[in-house]
Amino acid sequence: MSVFLDSDLPPETLARARAGAVDAQEAIYRAYQRPVRTLARRLVVGVAVAEDLAQDVFVEVLTRLDQYDGYGSFAGWVRSITVNKCLMHLRSPWRRARSWLGAAGEGAGDEWQERGSPPVTGDAVDLERALARLGDTARAVVWLHDVEGYTHAEIGRLLGGTASFSKSQLARAHARLRELLESDGVKAPCMPISTSY
Repeated sequence: MSVFLDSDLPPETLARARAGAVDAQEAIYRAYQRPVRTLARRLVVGVAVAEDLAQDVFVEVLTRLDQYDGYGSFAGWVRSITVNKCLMHLRSPWRRARSWLGAAGEGAGDEWQERGSPPVTGDAVDLERALARLGDTARAVVWLHDVEGYTHAEIGRLLGGTASFSKSQLARAHARLRELLESDGVKAPCMPISTSY
């Protein structure tokens, strides 16, 4: 299930936020900060990087409120901005250059947990660690397809590929997750609940 609940923003809050009402903008931040931070943290490795991206998302959301046309849910619009920001980060030449130089300083081993959320234990910790060990594209495809519910065609477009590219990435990522989880002593199938395309 997506980290974004489809509870939409009241139209009067959106209108007031567009007019510059600070309390309405704060209401938008409070309503969506947790899903934005969670999604950013799942798509990129490293707490500090995810936090920076989440802040960038809110700067963009609040400065582009006039571009939200009202079609579809506001939560979906915020989610698409979050996904695009994270994927732009993963594709950035600066980030790739750092990884080529061996600068794994993006916090690959960082533990992260949302304040106020229940403690992450057992299998959830194993899955967090396994996901963090996947490559950027594989991790993004797994999260977008299995959790956020994106179709393979949508993921392919986001990543500049095809639906087949997304399907093969997902199959390889599931196989790798299975290996990682079994090597950690967890024997569980690694298949999505739904295999819809």
